Amino acid sequence: MAHPKHRVGKSRRDKRRTHYKAIPATLAACSNCGTTVKYHTVCPECGYYRGKLAIEKDVTV
Repeated sequence: MAHPKHRVGKSRRDKRRTHYKAIPATLAACSNCGTTVKYHTVCPECGYYRGKLAIEKDVTV
């Protein structure tokens, strides 16, 4: 098992962690209704994915 010989300082630790960051999700417009949706995801509004009906949605008026 790893057994560190010396303590890792705050500066060295933080420099190593600079690349660990959250990136925002890529968004696109739905080709059917124009709503903003995440890539590779069925549209929650109309149920279409890449121009084809994926989920049957109930229309309530």
